[in-house]
Amino acid sequence: MRHNKKFNHLSRTASHRQAMLANMAISLIMHKRITTTLAKAKALKKYVEPLITRSKNDTTTSRRVVFRYLQNKYAVTELFKEISVKVADRPGGYTRIIKLGTRLGDAAEMAFIELVDFDENMAKTPKAAAKKTRRSRKSTKAEETPAVEETQAEAVVEEAPKAE
Repeated sequence: MRHNKKFNHLSRTASHRQAMLANMAISLIMHKRITTTLAKAKALKKYVEPLITRSKNDTTTSRRVVFRYLQNKYAVTELFKEISVKVADRPGGYTRIIKLGTRLGDAAEMAFIELVDFDENMAKTPKAAAKKTRRSRKSTKAEETPAVEETQAEAVVEEAPKAE
């Protein structure tokens, strides 16, 4: 029976699962985004988020704990030097999973998992521009037209003294 066994075993032995999650976490830390199946992405999220939280406190103990999970000194250095600086003020939720559809060969649900603070495409979109409605468009046009009329009126006033 599976009483109180809540994590996804991913149809692998414990050693295989730990090695796979460690390799995927290293790839995520180094590349900031990886594409995988949805089940693996969800398992990786539970694996890597505590490590990112641990990296906010840069001590020898926390580095050793993270190295015990990752076994890659370059990934640990990247995590503590770059990623921990960007996520310092974030209280959690360091990763984002976006579904991509099904894989052609076996119809597995695919997704990519990425670090939230390192996605340039999402960061460039201003939040106000993303939520435009019909009313907001009318109000922006109404605000723009008086400004244009004022600048034209100022130009006419400036030209009139020159003519005299």
